[in-house]
Amino acid sequence: MSTPGSPGGRSHGGRSRVKTARGRSTSSVRWLERQLNDPYVKAAKAAGYRSRAAFKLKELDERFGLLKGVERVADLGAAPGGWCQVVLERRPKARVVAVDILEMEPIAGVIFFQGDIRDQTTADRIREALGGQADLVLSDMAANTIGHKQTDALRTMGLIEAGLELAEEVLAEGGAFVAKVLAGGADGTLLTRLKQRFRQVKHAKPPASRKDSSEWYVIAQGFRAAPPADVQADA
Repeated sequence: MSTPGSPGGRSHGGRSRVKTARGRSTSSVRWLERQLNDPYVKAAKAAGYRSRAAFKLKELDERFGLLKGVERVADLGAAPGGWCQVVLERRPKARVVAVDILEMEPIAGVIFFQGDIRDQTTADRIREALGGQADLVLSDMAANTIGHKQTDALRTMGLIEAGLELAEEVLAEGGAFVAKVLAGGADGTLLTRLKQRFRQVKHAKPPASRKDSSEWYVIAQGFRAAPPADVQADA
């Protein structure tokens, strides 16, 4: 998440205000003001994190112990790299494989691929780069919204399903999968599938997620490498 420099801000009662500029929309002004006054943005800059999202993973890790003992991690939708930074900060020797459809500046210790995980070639490259079964698959992917609630939900759910399909292929027994979802959490079909393949499934909204944001995270832990017998029978 980039933060523009020198936006022409003024301070009023401890808050920075952005001057209205020709060509700058009202929404852009609101975004700039929110960035200037967001304590997580300021904390991310001070800590050297590439995005405020780093604090979301730190908070989820503190609550669920996601990074404890992990040796191989796949980070889906990784750009600009804040989650990768946290993984390496807490597990310096971990093998981290990151992927995004956007470019990402290199991070020492991270293997990065630019591509779509729904492309089999990209998925194969991730599996090969991991060099073994993953302990954790992270997905901060989200579809670009168009303002139509049902369409936005379907597009985001499609990305979650793609991430879960990859997780089911690469996770080791007992591994974990974390994915961004919209308010309301995973839909019924996806939630059933998660509960079949993982021993514990919960939803959480870390404090670093903005209160006005619709994002939540589904945290699935205790991966069952072999599906339950009733699931295999239905396949």
